[in-house]
Amino acid sequence: MSWDLFLLLLQASVTTIVVSVVSIVLGFLLATVVCAGTMSSNTLARGAGRLFVSFFRGTPLLVQLLLIYHLLPQIGLDVPSEVAAVAGMALCTAAYQAEILRGGFGAVPKGLMEAADMCGLGAFATFRRIRLPIAVRLTLPSLVSEIIMILKASSLVSVVGVIELTRMTQDLAASTFLPLPLYASAGVIYLAINAVIAGVGTVLERRVARGHA
Repeated sequence: MSWDLFLLLLQASVTTIVVSVVSIVLGFLLATVVCAGTMSSNTLARGAGRLFVSFFRGTPLLVQLLLIYHLLPQIGLDVPSEVAAVAGMALCTAAYQAEILRGGFGAVPKGLMEAADMCGLGAFATFRRIRLPIAVRLTLPSLVSEIIMILKASSLVSVVGVIELTRMTQDLAASTFLPLPLYASAGVIYLAINAVIAGVGTVLERRVARGHA
């Protein structure tokens, strides 16, 4: 396999990384809202949060991507395929991250909540300054695993027209008749990206643990 083909795979991997990172970030922001809803004392908010989590955890990401891709034009939103892909992945990962965070929130010591209440902190300030940071620290390994899962799942966005690493590999394999070296190279690139993510996650875990100590 030529170096030019490998460069094309590397270029496509940039799309994979960008789509995954944006999806994870947007998904995390949405997950905090969904998690707050599922833990709310308000029946409507709790029901809406649980329905969101149930739908996006209970249906395949492939179906969600196709549904969003075809739904957006029907409601007057003519957006690029990359936007539809990010929207689908962000909604999907938000459901999983919301459940991860919910477990973290449940492990926050009640004594800290009582101390925050005694100090006069409001509900939002307590959530932002105490509950969320502690929940993220407790669930960091699970969140890193979710990031890796989403990056691997990004291979599905090719169904809505996004030329990412897997789709580029398929196209090159079909045109060059070199499937084995191309797919092996794609696998190495995925492995390298995930190794970096895992390494960064390990460093963050150590720093957070050191800071907590």
